[in-house]
Amino acid sequence: MIFHEDLDLNRFIGYSTILYGETNTKKTYFTAKFIEFLIESKNLNPKEITILDFAPKLSIIKNLKIGGKIEDFYDRSSECNNISFEGEIIPPRLNAHNKKELYQNALLNYKKAHEVLEIFNENPTSILIINDISIYLHQGNKKYMLNTIKSVDTFFGNSYYGSTITRNFATFFTLKEKRSVRYLLKRVDNGYATQL
Repeated sequence: MIFHEDLDLNRFIGYSTILYGETNTKKTYFTAKFIEFLIESKNLNPKEITILDFAPKLSIIKNLKIGGKIEDFYDRSSECNNISFEGEIIPPRLNAHNKKELYQNALLNYKKAHEVLEIFNENPTSILIINDISIYLHQGNKKYMLNTIKSVDTFFGNSYYGSTITRNFATFFTLKEKRSVRYLLKRVDNGYATQL
């Protein structure tokens, strides 16, 4: 199914949903819109909404617009239960010159992402939002991610699933990423592709 702006966002409350697609297909924007809907249309307490933002900060690398945080699209997301980590997420493929650097980047990202996932699981809220699940999946356990998703009443997240971010030394890395995303998509309630 294709995600589009006219969808009734009520249909995602009480379910697990993942948006997936290429870079620049509004995945983070739509995720921020869902948070805005919960706070402004459903009048939910922002503290009931946990945001784990694994995306790299917005940048343009090799003519590709990469990353972008939820707060870039919705100011009031700062009122939610944001669990943060030290430092920045590194775009693993684009900031690597070889396979070794690629996996070093992915491992550093994974440590940050796993740390905040564990903090969330120790003290969960009923609603969980994750921006850029693929950053965790590069080195993380897909079953642990799925168990976290299934443990909440409402999950809404997004993941890169594409071919625009390529490096000749990252072929296997990208295949594993796609396999992990597909694993989750088969097991959540809703999987929506995003398009340019």
